[in-house]
Amino acid sequence: MRKQKGFSLIELLIVVAIILIIAAIAIPNLIRSKMSANEASAIASMRTINTSCVEYVTTYNIGFPASLANLGTSGPASSASADLIDSVLASTVKGGYVFAYTPGSADTSGAINTYTLTAVPSVPGATGTRTFFTDQTNVIRADSSGSGASANSTPIG
Repeated sequence: MRKQKGFSLIELLIVVAIILIIAAIAIPNLIRSKMSANEASAIASMRTINTSCVEYVTTYNIGFPASLANLGTSGPASSASADLIDSVLASTVKGGYVFAYTPGSADTSGAINTYTLTAVPSVPGATGTRTFFTDQTNVIRADSSGSGASANSTPIG
């Protein structure tokens, strides 16, 4: 009778169990870090949009844009497509967040002097937990209660 070399079934099951335990510990941390990265991306995108709105006002002298598409690109730079933000952000969905740009009403000269911008996770609890708000004041505010960020929410630090 020869002595066989190799692992027994029990030894293999123990190794698989250890790998599963390690994965169960690591996956929640990975998901949290992905949500944190999505939130950081949303904040950076809101800063980009705020800066682009200010640049739009100073370049075209007609007030803030009527939509995010006006800040995007679709040909030569003009007030209808200023080429200030990338096409992904102009499409209103980026990095697990949905951006909603709402222009204020135009004054008597047709200029839009106010706007609001919100960023909401596309899948709350999976792509992010906080919602964000900003307006022409360029202060970005966050809310994690689930009720949605507004002008009364806490500014981010």
